[in-house]
Amino acid sequence: MNATNMPWLDHYDTAVPPNLEYDREPLTALLDRAARDHPARAAVKFRNYHLSYAELNDRAGRLAMGLTRQGVQPGDRVGIMLPNLPQTLISYWGALKAGATGVLINPLYMESELSHILADSGAKILITLDLLWARHRTLLLASGIERFFITRVSGGLAFPLNWLYALKAWREGKLPALDRQSPRVRPFTELLKGRDAANIPDFDPYAHPALLQYTGGTTGQAKGVMLTHANLNTNVRQAQSILHAIGSQREIFLGLLPFFHIYGLTVCVNFATAIAATVVTLPRFDPLETLKAINASKPTVFPGTPSIYMALLQQKNLGRYDLKSIRYCVSGSAPMPLAAMRRFQEAASAEIIEGYGLTEASPVTHLNPLRGKRKQGSIGLPFPDTDAKIVDLADGVTSLAPGEPGELVVKGPQIMEGYWRRPQDTAEALRDGWLHTGDVAVMDDEGYFTIVDRKKDMIISQGFNVYPREIEEVLHGHPKIADVAAIGVPHATRGEVVKVFIVTKPGQTLTRQEVQSFCKEKLAGYKTPKSVEFRTDLPKTLVGKVLRRVLRQEEEQATPV
Repeated sequence: MNATNMPWLDHYDTAVPPNLEYDREPLTALLDRAARDHPARAAVKFRNYHLSYAELNDRAGRLAMGLTRQGVQPGDRVGIMLPNLPQTLISYWGALKAGATGVLINPLYMESELSHILADSGAKILITLDLLWARHRTLLLASGIERFFITRVSGGLAFPLNWLYALKAWREGKLPALDRQSPRVRPFTELLKGRDAANIPDFDPYAHPALLQYTGGTTGQAKGVMLTHANLNTNVRQAQSILHAIGSQREIFLGLLPFFHIYGLTVCVNFATAIAATVVTLPRFDPLETLKAINASKPTVFPGTPSIYMALLQQKNLGRYDLKSIRYCVSGSAPMPLAAMRRFQEAASAEIIEGYGLTEASPVTHLNPLRGKRKQGSIGLPFPDTDAKIVDLADGVTSLAPGEPGELVVKGPQIMEGYWRRPQDTAEALRDGWLHTGDVAVMDDEGYFTIVDRKKDMIISQGFNVYPREIEEVLHGHPKIADVAAIGVPHATRGEVVKVFIVTKPGQTLTRQEVQSFCKEKLAGYKTPKSVEFRTDLPKTLVGKVLRRVLRQEEEQATPV
C-alpha cells in the first residue's frame, strides 16, 4: 500500500498492520473455535437462561441436521424472522452450518415488505415467533415457503420463568394457537431432535453466500445483498485488528442492536463470537429496561447508535444505575453530538468509538482508532486492506483532493458480491471494484473521513434506514392525496424521524391522524411519519421532480421535532 495515497496508514495504532492474513474457512469456524477453546463460557444470556459456547455449537449443529432432514441443500435460503433471542443465534449458526444462505428478516416489517422479501429471496424455510406467525399467518401460508418452524419467547427462558411467561401470556390472550394440523407448520424444537450434527458441506467461502441481507435503495424496494462467508469473516478480522484491545480480557456484550440488522449481526454476533464474548440479549429497546440490564449484567462492550445513548441520558433516574462496567461503546449509523458523547462517557467511563459502514460492505469500512487520535464527527480511518477515496459527484470517477466533498467509494475484501438477481443495480453500485456508497463525504489531510450529506436522501431513524420514496409510494395510494414528499428531520433521541408534506386533492380534507393511521397499516412503526404538514404545492424542478433539498433547508429554519 502507498502511504501517499493512503494517509490514514500513518494514524493506525501501532498494534494495527495495514494488511492482514485471512483464513480460508467458513464463518462457522468462529463458533467452532469458541466452543473448542471456551466450551463452558456463556455464549448468550437471556434473563434466567444461559447457553454455553459448547451448548450453542451443539444446538446449531443439530439444527443444521434438522434443516438437512427437511431437504435444505447448500445455497438454499432459510428465512429467520426473530427478535434478539437465544433461538435467533441457534437458527443463524445452524442455517450456516447446513450450508444454507440466511435471510434475516426484520420482525417489524408490515405485510407488503415481508411479502416482497419472501418472494424475492425464494426462501424455503422460515423460522419465526408465534406472535409474528399469528400476525402474518394468512400471508405466510399463501407464500412459497415450504415449512414454518415456530418458537415462543418462553422457549428461550429457563424454569420457572418459561412457565410463568407462558401462563401470563395465556391469561392476557397473547399465546397464539399454532396450526398443529398443517404439515407445513411445525414447532421449532422439531429441528433440534436427535443428537447428530450436520457436517458443513465443502464449499468455497469466497463464493458461497452466507447471507442474503435485504436493504433499501433509491427506489425504496428492498434489494438482497449477497454477502459471502469470506466477506463476513474478513470484516470480523478487520474489526479485531482495529479494536485490538477488545477481547484481551473476558468481554460481555450488550446485545441490544437487532441481530437481523447487519450492524448488530456483525458486532454483537460474529465479532463477539470471534473473541468468545458473552452476549446479553435484549429483544427490544426500552431505556429503563436497558439501564436495568446494564446494572445487572455488567457489560464491558455496548454497541449502539447515538439515538440509543442519548435516550439513556434523558432518563431521570440515570444516576441510580451503575454503568461503570462499560469500557467501550462502538457507535454507528450517525454522528454523535459532542455534548452527548461527553455526558455518556462521564456516566459510563466508556470510550465511544465512532465508525461507518453499509450493508453492502458487511458492513464496516471505517472506524476511529482505539488508542490514537479521534476526530469529533469523523467516521475515522478505513479498515486494513480497505481503500477509500472521494470522487466527483457528477462523473463518479475523478478523485478529489482532501477537503473537497464528493461521493465516498470504497474497495476491500468485505465488499458484497452483488445484489441478488439484480445485475443492473449491481453494475451501478460496483464499478471497477469500487463500491459507490451514495454518501457525500470529505477526507482530510490525515486520512480521516467525514460524512457531510446523504446523496440518496436516506433517513436514519432509530438506527434503521428509511427511504423517502417508499413512504411516498404508500401515501400516493391514499384516495385523498394528490402529492407527497418525505424527508428526515432531527429528533432528540431517534436521530431522525419522518416528516411528510402533503397536498390533498381538490375539495378533500385530511387530518394528521388519518395520515398516520394509513401508514401504520402498511409500514413499520419507525417509518410512520411523526410529523405531517399540509401544503397547497411542493417545490419541484422543471421536469416535476420534488426538491426534497429545498424542504430540508426550510425545515432547518424551523423548531426541531
